[in-house]
Amino acid sequence: MLSFYLLFACFYFLTLLGLKFYWERQAQNYAGLHTKSFLVSLLIPFRNEVENLPSLISQLKKLSYPNLEILMINDHSEDNSFEILLEAFREDHRVQVITSKGEGKKAALSTGIHSAQGELILTTDADCAFPENWVEIIIAAFSSPQTQLVAGPVQVLGGNSFLNEFQKLDWASIALLTHYSFETQNPLMCSAANLAFRKSAFLAVDGYVGNENYLSGDDEFLLKKIHGKFGPDSCIYLKNPESLVSTKAEKSWEKLLNQRARWASKWDKHQSFSHSVASLIPFIIQLVWLSSLILFGEGWTGILLVLGVWTIKFFTEWMTLGKVLSSFKLPISKRGILFTTFAHPFYVLLVGMKSLTGKGYWKGRKIIKKSLA
Repeated sequence: MLSFYLLFACFYFLTLLGLKFYWERQAQNYAGLHTKSFLVSLLIPFRNEVENLPSLISQLKKLSYPNLEILMINDHSEDNSFEILLEAFREDHRVQVITSKGEGKKAALSTGIHSAQGELILTTDADCAFPENWVEIIIAAFSSPQTQLVAGPVQVLGGNSFLNEFQKLDWASIALLTHYSFETQNPLMCSAANLAFRKSAFLAVDGYVGNENYLSGDDEFLLKKIHGKFGPDSCIYLKNPESLVSTKAEKSWEKLLNQRARWASKWDKHQSFSHSVASLIPFIIQLVWLSSLILFGEGWTGILLVLGVWTIKFFTEWMTLGKVLSSFKLPISKRGILFTTFAHPFYVLLVGMKSLTGKGYWKGRKIIKKSLA
């Protein structure tokens, strides 16, 4: 048993070292390519976002791309978000504030896409921040006619509390795995907070048809459909720091667990064996880390081995996740990595258990796991 955990720690080290190798590979540089002829439609679904609107309005007014329309789609807000946005953009002809024809984020996005005039669709969320040249950076990758979808990185805003540091490193791990899956031409995930695709590609794969029953997953399901129809070179992940979108950190552990459980609940809905296995692997790995704690009952030999393998875990994550954060010019906190090293296995186990219940809340709506049948 002792040798098993030592071998497992070495396996973990080599696996993350491989992910780091892929991350450090030279990415294609799309900067400077002439793409300003594209008409781009930026879609932002919103529901009960009053506290985020001042920042969002300011962000949108700073966007420098000249050939841009912005569609704000109201997902039946119960506050006065709709009225605030109407007033804020009353004299800005680039911006339309419209109401979703259905309920949920997919319905709001579908409403926006079918109303959009642009040949390229760009999506983000109402609590996000982005650089003023964000549109130019993202759409430059569409200079190749093969490109149908472009995913960009996301990170959290916020201070240096343990919760915020944990979320920053969690997003770094998501970026690391996302980049690897795109590089190996088997993309597993992306975020609608920083996503672009051709409207023609969306229509060619029938958009969200087939997964409307799920309040989340608009990004991942669409990625899978486009990749399946247009081939391995159709989808690109950008790790350019100038393409980074920042989102608000969750304010409590309960909200963070609810969010991640909502994401994880789709693990078996992709009709892909490889995707289901890839979704289970992180859960199994963290379960093994937790099971290593039984070695405390093996006397001093077991105690020393536990300390040794968890030390390997800490330095491995410091090396790899620290590299991702430094690539985005973000500070690296040893304190945050140390806390995350020990907290993350418990967190993944809780998310996995919570996702299996299929129950939770999002934007004031109860989420219940449904069957597509």
